[in-house]
Amino acid sequence: MTTGHSPRAEANRRHILDVALTELLRDPDASMDQIARAAGVVRRTVYGHFPSREALIGTLVDGAVEAVATAHAAGREGAADLAQAVAGSVLAVWEVADRYRILVALAQRSVTVQGIRERLAPVRDACTELLQRGLDTGVFVSPLPAPALAYVHEQMMFAVMEAVNDGLLDAEEAGRSTAVTVLTAAGVPASLATALVAKLSD
Repeated sequence: MTTGHSPRAEANRRHILDVALTELLRDPDASMDQIARAAGVVRRTVYGHFPSREALIGTLVDGAVEAVATAHAAGREGAADLAQAVAGSVLAVWEVADRYRILVALAQRSVTVQGIRERLAPVRDACTELLQRGLDTGVFVSPLPAPALAYVHEQMMFAVMEAVNDGLLDAEEAGRSTAVTVLTAAGVPASLATALVAKLSD
């Protein structure tokens, strides 16, 4: 809860969160001590805002989910067609998600992926609705019903984040690659998906 915090305390809290994210990207095992040192505050200050490392990571995950939901909505806004809406939302989400991708690995140890999945339910619902419209109009073709296809798309995003974390894929390429992969999984021909994503990425 941030209510009742003075502007200075709130600024401190934001600063600690920003530094924590940078430190965790550099060293996923960064301790609260390391984070405090990097933020230029004493350990007690960090614990004053976050009672545990899990609480700190949980707060970062909440921020990430909020950013992903906002990006997803912005990415599909004003799209000319459904394939463009899906590609646009993936590209927009990746822009944000790349900054937070280390949290997926960390959350598996603390907040749990189930917790992230529950928080992402509104994004999944929006995806399902887009995919359903695409399946109904023949823009998308899949043996899977829309809710299952939305789940597969979400898991693909997580898998690509892990691939980048493990050094199997260049972060610069990941957003475009994911958008093309998501579209082809929805039955859009690869050449069409590649051209559409290239156009949106320009």
